Amino acid sequence: MPDYLKDVLILLRPRFLSFKNPLLSPNSKKDFYRNLVLGTAGFFFWIGIFIISLRTLKYFRGIEGLGDILIFKLLSMLILTSFSFLIFSNILTSLSKLYLSRDLALVHSMPVSGNRIFVARWLESTADSSWMVVLYTLPVFVALGIISKAGFFFYLNTAFVLLSLSFIASGISSILVMAAVFIIPAGRMKNILLFFGFTLFLVLFIVFRLLKPEQLVDPDVFSTVVVYLDTLKAPSSPLLPSTWVYDSIKESLSGSVQSSLFHSGLSWSFAAVILFINILMADMIYFKGFSKTQTAAFRVFKYKYSDFPFTGFLPGTTRAFLVKEIKTFFRDQAQWSQLLLIGALVIIYIFNFSVLPLEKAPIKTIYLQNLLSFLNMGLCLFVLTAVAGRFAYPAVSSEREAFWLVKASPVKIKTILWIKFFIYFFPLLILSEILIVATNIILQVETFMMVLSFITVFLMVPGIVSIGIGFGAAYPDFKSENPAQSVTSFGGLLFMMICAGYIMAVIILEAGPVYSIFMAAVHQRSMTILEWIWIVVSFSMVVVISILAVFLPIRFGEKGLSKVLP
Repeated sequence: MPDYLKDVLILLRPRFLSFKNPLLSPNSKKDFYRNLVLGTAGFFFWIGIFIISLRTLKYFRGIEGLGDILIFKLLSMLILTSFSFLIFSNILTSLSKLYLSRDLALVHSMPVSGNRIFVARWLESTADSSWMVVLYTLPVFVALGIISKAGFFFYLNTAFVLLSLSFIASGISSILVMAAVFIIPAGRMKNILLFFGFTLFLVLFIVFRLLKPEQLVDPDVFSTVVVYLDTLKAPSSPLLPSTWVYDSIKESLSGSVQSSLFHSGLSWSFAAVILFINILMADMIYFKGFSKTQTAAFRVFKYKYSDFPFTGFLPGTTRAFLVKEIKTFFRDQAQWSQLLLIGALVIIYIFNFSVLPLEKAPIKTIYLQNLLSFLNMGLCLFVLTAVAGRFAYPAVSSEREAFWLVKASPVKIKTILWIKFFIYFFPLLILSEILIVATNIILQVETFMMVLSFITVFLMVPGIVSIGIGFGAAYPDFKSENPAQSVTSFGGLLFMMICAGYIMAVIILEAGPVYSIFMAAVHQRSMTILEWIWIVVSFSMVVVISILAVFLPIRFGEKGLSKVLP
C-alpha cells in the first residue's frame, strides 16, 4: 500500500472506530435500540418518499405527449437543486472539519504532511455533508427506473454519478473555503460566511422566482402549446456538473450505455481534476490558513447590553440566569444572525402563496381557499418545528462545558428549562402568527378559518417549543463542536417525530368538525346536536393535548437532565 494512502487511512481510523466502539461499550444494548429506532424511522421516511415519487411519476407518465417531458424537467430540477444543497452544505462542513475542529491542533502536531491531513479531513467532510442528500434522492431515481422498466445498469450508473456529483460539490466548496480562510481567518469567516450564505440565498431565490416555476402548471401564460413545450425542453448549461449527471442518467434510462458512460466519464474526470487542484492548494495554503485561525475573532456588529428592566419583577437568581441567556444569545452571532435568514424565509413563504393561480383551478375558489388555509396551518407548524429544532432543541446543549456551573448554580433545573422555554416561545409565536395570518389574508379565507388558524397556532406553538426544550434536556450533547447539529441525534429524531405526531393528531381532530361547520355555512343549514357534540369533544381534545404537550416534555427533560453529571 502506498505511504500516502496508508497515512490517510491512519488519520481516518478514529472515525472508523467511532462506529465500532459503541457496539463494544457497556451501553451497547441501549445504543443498539437507539440505532434501531433511528434506522427504522429513516427507512419508513425513505419508503414514504419512494411511494410519493412513484405515484407522482406514474401520473406524469400518463399525460400523453407531455408526461415524459415533465418527468425529465423535474429530474433536471432535482439534480440541480441537490447540487446546490451539496455545495452549501459542504462549505459549512468543510470550514468546521478543516479549520475549526478541536482535535486539529493535535493532528497537525503529528509527523504527517498538511496535504495528507487535508485529504483525510476532506473525505470526512464529503461523507458528512453528502450522505443524506444522496440517500434521500435515491428513492426518486428508483421510482423512475421502475416506471421506465430500466435495467440494472441504470441503477448502478445513477449511484455512481451521484457519488461523483458529491465529490465535485465537496471539491468546489473546499477550494472556496481554503481561498477564503487564507485571506480571512476562519474565526472571522464563520460570521462572514453566514452573511454570505444569506446573500447567496436571496440571489438564488430571485433567480428562482424569475424562472416562475408555477408556470409549469399554468400553460395559459404561453401563447401556444409549442412555446410551452419548448420552454420545458430548454436545456441546462453544458458546463454545469449537474448537466453531465442528468445527461448520464437520462441516457442510461433509454438504454444508451455508451453515451451514458461518456457523460459519467465527464463527471468523474472533473471530480479527479477538482481533487488534484485541492491537493495542490492544500500544499500551498492549507496549513497557513489553519495557523491564521488561531487569531482572535472579531464581532461584525458592535453593541452594548441594556440593563433588561423588564426582568425586575423576577427573583434575583432567576433574573440573573435569564439575563445570562439573553446575553449568550446575542454574543453568539452565529445564532442570531440566522434571524435574517428566517426573515427571508418568511417573505418567501408568504410570497409563494400570492402567486398561486387559484382562479384557474378546477375546484371552486371558496372551497380551495379554505382547504389551502387548513392545510397551510399544518405546513406552518412543520416550518415552526424546523425552526424550533435549530434554536429551542440545542438550548441546553449550548451550555457545553459550562453545564457544571449551571448545575451548581442556586437555580433549579426546572426553572432553567422554563426560562429557556419563554426565551424562545415569544419570538416563535410571533413568527408563526405572522405566517398564518398573512397567508390567510392572501388566500382571502372566511372569518371562521382565520380565527381557527390563529387559535390553533397559538395553542400549539408552546407545545412544540416545550417538546424541543424538554427532549433537548433529556438527550443533551455537551461535547458537540456545533450544538445546532445535536438535532440530528437520537433525541433530535424523537423531537421531530413527536412534533410531527402532535401536529398530525391536531389536524386530524379538527378536520372533521371544520368540514361540518364549513359545509353547514355553505348550504346555510343549522348544525345537528350530534355535530355540536363532535365539535366540542374534538376541540376539547385539542386543548387537552396542547396542555399536556407543554408540561410533560419539561418534566421529562428535568428528570433526564438531573441525571447528567456536570
